[in-house]
Amino acid sequence: MTKKYFIWTIGCQMNEADSGRVAAELDRRGYTPTAEPKDAEVIVLNTCVVRQSAEDRTVGRLWSIKPLKDRDPSRVIALMGCMVGIQPNHSLNERFPFVDVFMPPSDPGPLLAFLDGHDVEAEARTLDEDFTWARHCQQDMPGPEAAATPGILQSIRHLSLQGVAPIAANVPVVYGCSHACTFCIIPLRRGAERSRPLREIVDEVQGLANQGVREVTLLGQIVDRYGKDFPGQRPDLADLLRAVSDVRDLWRIRFLTSHPNYMNTRILSAVADLPKVCEQIEVPVQAGSDVVLRRMRRGYSQEDYRKLVKQIREWIPGAAIHTDVIVGFPGETNEQFLETYDLLAELRLDKAHLAMYSPRPGTYSARRMSDDIQPEVKKQRWEALDRLQAEVVGNINRQLVGKTVEVLVEDLHKGKWRGRTRTNKLVFFQDQGDWRGRLCSVQITWAGPWSMIGRVLMDR
Repeated sequence: MTKKYFIWTIGCQMNEADSGRVAAELDRRGYTPTAEPKDAEVIVLNTCVVRQSAEDRTVGRLWSIKPLKDRDPSRVIALMGCMVGIQPNHSLNERFPFVDVFMPPSDPGPLLAFLDGHDVEAEARTLDEDFTWARHCQQDMPGPEAAATPGILQSIRHLSLQGVAPIAANVPVVYGCSHACTFCIIPLRRGAERSRPLREIVDEVQGLANQGVREVTLLGQIVDRYGKDFPGQRPDLADLLRAVSDVRDLWRIRFLTSHPNYMNTRILSAVADLPKVCEQIEVPVQAGSDVVLRRMRRGYSQEDYRKLVKQIREWIPGAAIHTDVIVGFPGETNEQFLETYDLLAELRLDKAHLAMYSPRPGTYSARRMSDDIQPEVKKQRWEALDRLQAEVVGNINRQLVGKTVEVLVEDLHKGKWRGRTRTNKLVFFQDQGDWRGRLCSVQITWAGPWSMIGRVLMDR
């Protein structure tokens, strides 16, 4: 009987890409996916600890699957991602002794070693062994980045056989981060930034396109810093965008996440010049107060961010600009919060990912700053920005009513076809035809802040 695996993923698109790679490697070993953890011989939880809420959900999920392990001790439980990090954390062994394998971010090596029998004499792995295996893979193999391509393609082939090949895929291009914001745990958990070779990325994207993927998102914690760790600092992100644009049968390219300090005119010029690159820029501001930005060690001012938004709109008319904002950062006064509110009201950005500050152990802010904003105040500030953005984005989207937009259709959802515009706006329409994986023209008939409805006109 075929063995099955279950993967649960929380967090960013990098985590989604990492989970895809684990799935691909398990597919290659003859496992098949299942939607129910109780039916799986291998259960993988891919974790995020950027916010306390994400870590709490992971812990809850872990304890919820413990009874499955109790009933069947041969079942393999693996914990992956930022909760594990890049350095051994023996407290995890103590907290979750029923977990068999601990996997650093972006590295399925420890799980593969366990399944391939590297530990047949051991009843349980330790974190030291896991990280020794991870270092072995990095030293004696092309590395997790180089090994990703065949596995991802195998996963796509497996999905294609089931008739559910993805239309869009995430492709990591920079692992880790070397820009230490005071609130961010990513450098501690994912390590210093490492750019993948350009040719390797292009070959992977071409392979994905050959298997039916029509849109890729190039991922990096600071994607604008692609190539900064290469000798001579070339190629850079602009070079990568141009190279990926030459991939046959690929229709759309996105990239994220950018940083105000590293978004430059070479990148903007590439977006403006290359028809396949979508007119969407995700560049977090995090706060609208210069005082708060300095405490965050972001390296720019609100005026710098304002000028960047103006520059993006000049280079790429009609571009959708997305941002991230943290409310309730240590010491944030009401006046400083209102500066953030006023900045968002002024700039009228297409999307704002909002978060309430939570201290992450090991970060500078957790060590040196007091989490002195009451939870109810954080919630009030979050709700104020959420209401503002609903109004702003609703007004932006309503301007599209009656207009025709290009939509790449991804799937059928509750009887409606679902897809996204080039500016990453969600569009639904009803039609009897099979539109999955097709580019079409849709006339917008209704628009709200989070999605739009239209009627399909024709293929593009």
